[in-house]
Amino acid sequence: MVPVSEPAAAAGQSANIVDFRGVTKRFGNLTVIRDVTFSVPNVPDKGEFIAILGPSGCGKSTVLRLIAALRPQYPATQGTVLVEGKPVGEPGADRGMVFQDYTSFDNRTVEDNVAFGLECRGVPARERRKRAEEWIDKVGLDVKRDARKYPGELSGGMRQRVAIARTLILSPRIILMDEPFGALDPTTRLHMQALLVELWKEAQATVFFVTHSIEEAVYLGDRVYVFSSAPGTIIREMVVPPPTHPPKEMLRERAFIERVCEIRDIMDNLATSTRAGD
Repeated sequence: MVPVSEPAAAAGQSANIVDFRGVTKRFGNLTVIRDVTFSVPNVPDKGEFIAILGPSGCGKSTVLRLIAALRPQYPATQGTVLVEGKPVGEPGADRGMVFQDYTSFDNRTVEDNVAFGLECRGVPARERRKRAEEWIDKVGLDVKRDARKYPGELSGGMRQRVAIARTLILSPRIILMDEPFGALDPTTRLHMQALLVELWKEAQATVFFVTHSIEEAVYLGDRVYVFSSAPGTIIREMVVPPPTHPPKEMLRERAFIERVCEIRDIMDNLATSTRAGD
């Protein structure tokens, strides 16, 4: 395994936002992840964007669910998961999750879906409606046209925008995204990537983003963790410069293509080793 470095905290900086220390998760005799170790520093007023790549079934989603304290992946079988220096004990409003499957409530309008978390917090109706409308606009939906629609009236991209708004309206410190754009068509996916970069800059949160797309990981990530085949463990950590152009333009840049090819070679070698039984 390639050693994974632990970034040193800047002078005076608070604890890392997330630490995994020798984390293993088993279900009976099946080991999903093994000895996963990494640290993500707390970057004030910005946060980091962590992209997680790896073959299907290597435990990428398990990592997110351990951070979120969602069962049955939580708790870890071995090792320690820390959030801001404290062991994860239960789900919390400091961690918001966006899933691949569209998770809107079918019996609630777009506005009511976006405002759901505020409603649970007891925010008065007028205030939560105002804030929901602001976030509907921020994620690129039309308040007048879309706010009163139900999820069944929306396209997949629109439903995922609703899910993102419902998460970010609560201002979580950590945003966990499990292949949120995996079911979208290529053009919509590129638009959503560009939108997410802008929303992340405003949210100033740390994002963990699981994807099967190397191009998506390189475009979005400040760092990319490449996982081995199951049982998953980190075999490579790469620091990636932030995007300077929309994704459609970045896909044509030589430096971007070289990084994508470097990771693809790692993934191809991993697949070859797996087939060979190594």
